[in-house]
Amino acid sequence: MRERAGIEVRLVNVWDVETIADLYRAGGWWNEAWEPAGLCALIAGSFAFAVAIDTAAKRAVGMGRVLSDGVSDAYVQDLVVLPDYRGRGIGTMILSTLLDHCKSAGVIWVALVAEPGTEPFYTALGFRRMEGHIPMRWYPEER
Repeated sequence: MRERAGIEVRLVNVWDVETIADLYRAGGWWNEAWEPAGLCALIAGSFAFAVAIDTAAKRAVGMGRVLSDGVSDAYVQDLVVLPDYRGRGIGTMILSTLLDHCKSAGVIWVALVAEPGTEPFYTALGFRRMEGHIPMRWYPEER
């Protein structure tokens, strides 16, 4: 657990799904056709799921997760901080908590796909472009 300036970051296995859905909305990643109840399995099925909490307001203000087999590779997913809380180091706290968890498990190959404009944030924490590699996604509806 990390704490600084009234913000605490915890690794969790469960959390209020409506709150998590609101964080996905803040990231622009939520589809209103989805059921928030499905987030229970998403949280539990993550290798690590971190929540940043404003301890004074008693509310979650950010989150991030890692997908991994726990042995070799890991991928950072869904790192988001509410707009009113950005620029305070909360994203760094969340990502550092997730990376520490990976490192403590012996997982040191960690990757992510960054959104445009976020590269400086990630490079400051040790991430670099993987030259010669292209991120790809499967689109089954186009087959």
